[in-house]
Amino acid sequence: MQTKRPFVMSVAGFDPSGGAGVLADIKTFEQLKVQGLAICTALTLQTESEFYTLQWQPIDEILSAIDILMKKYKVEAVKIGVVKDAEFLAQIAEKVKTIHPEVKIVWDPVLKSTSEFSFFDLNTIHELKNVLRKIDLITPNYNEYEILKEYHLFEQSGSGCSVLIKGGHREDKTGTDILWENGKEISIEPNNTTSVFYPKHGSGCVLSSAIASHLAKGENLKNACRKGKQYIEKFLASNPTLLGFHS
Repeated sequence: MQTKRPFVMSVAGFDPSGGAGVLADIKTFEQLKVQGLAICTALTLQTESEFYTLQWQPIDEILSAIDILMKKYKVEAVKIGVVKDAEFLAQIAEKVKTIHPEVKIVWDPVLKSTSEFSFFDLNTIHELKNVLRKIDLITPNYNEYEILKEYHLFEQSGSGCSVLIKGGHREDKTGTDILWENGKEISIEPNNTTSVFYPKHGSGCVLSSAIASHLAKGENLKNACRKGKQYIEKFLASNPTLLGFHS
């Protein structure tokens, strides 16, 4: 019986519906038996289907919170969610790696919300090539990957930053994810081909936090992605509404 849980930290937005952001991440952490910490990057007012307001938190306050929590707790993995631009992300990643150079960082690049609200400043995408050197894995969906690829980020980073391209938006082989690790392509097929999967608000948040949880528990990247996919499939099949159940 596991009595000691590794610490995982979410640095992401607050969604009062609980479907996305730090609330969804904490639910995932708890189900996967890791100890969750959370720092808010933005306060939003939204439901699973509509977006109303956004208020970014000051970066100095975010960095201060990271400093306090990571010096108190031995954080093994950090999931980063919604950020306003490349510099915002760079400062977060730099702070995390300065305190604990071996920590695993997973970034879910939320460019837009499900309801098409734009978060990330696309004018700063070209600056991401330097940031990726500090990140272990990014988890774009197929559409986000196509946008990021236009800037040749993955070829130029030279960092070994891995990419998990989620297959939910693919026209062919829907549901098959592609993991690029050390220049190798690994296909991650659906585990369950019989269940009906429903669209879910915050599914990207849940998957990335599940992967971070498994990395914190010592899984290698490929296994962490496979186990994260098992979790997200249960989440997507949990009920037909846009809000999923964690179990």
